[in-house]
Amino acid sequence: MTALKILRYPHKDLRKTALEVSSFDEKLAQTIQDMVTKMYLVRGWGLAATQIGILSRFFVMDISSEQNQPLCCVNPQIIASEGQIESEEDCLSLPGLYLTIVRAKQITLQYQDVNGNQHTQTFEGLSACCIQHEIDHLNGKLIIDHLSNLKRTRLMKKYEKMKMQSHCGDSACGHDHSHDHMHDHDHHSHVS
Repeated sequence: MTALKILRYPHKDLRKTALEVSSFDEKLAQTIQDMVTKMYLVRGWGLAATQIGILSRFFVMDISSEQNQPLCCVNPQIIASEGQIESEEDCLSLPGLYLTIVRAKQITLQYQDVNGNQHTQTFEGLSACCIQHEIDHLNGKLIIDHLSNLKRTRLMKKYEKMKMQSHCGDSACGHDHSHDHMHDHDHHSHVS
């Protein structure tokens, strides 16, 4: 396994738009496997390729309580959405920061798997919010971009102070997604 490093804000690559994947080869399969391993290691629920410095349109996620149901979505595209839900989210690229964001409650996603096969699937609640979060990453968007300019400026000042005090390394860093730490998922979701 290649040692993957999760990029942290304000790394410039987190703001870049990922490009469509056209080659479904062994390198892609290995990268996806490495990302799943890394996601489990840091106890995240999702990890986008852009978060490890790969500007390609794919992400992995697993919101199961046992963390044994990984899903990989290549070239994901939301083709329909409905409803709204408040989603309490954190991000492996902004460790220690938690925000409540309004997301679509249900989405229909078109994507390809690791072998290039096409899928269309409907997701709702936590899984829908997680997918929207990861697609934001592929579009160079972070959870802080869902705030107004004023709120974002204030929050980032506090965040920089907190970061200076904690000196967080490349670990879970408060991203405890064990199920005794989760929120009520009838109303909230908690993603990475």
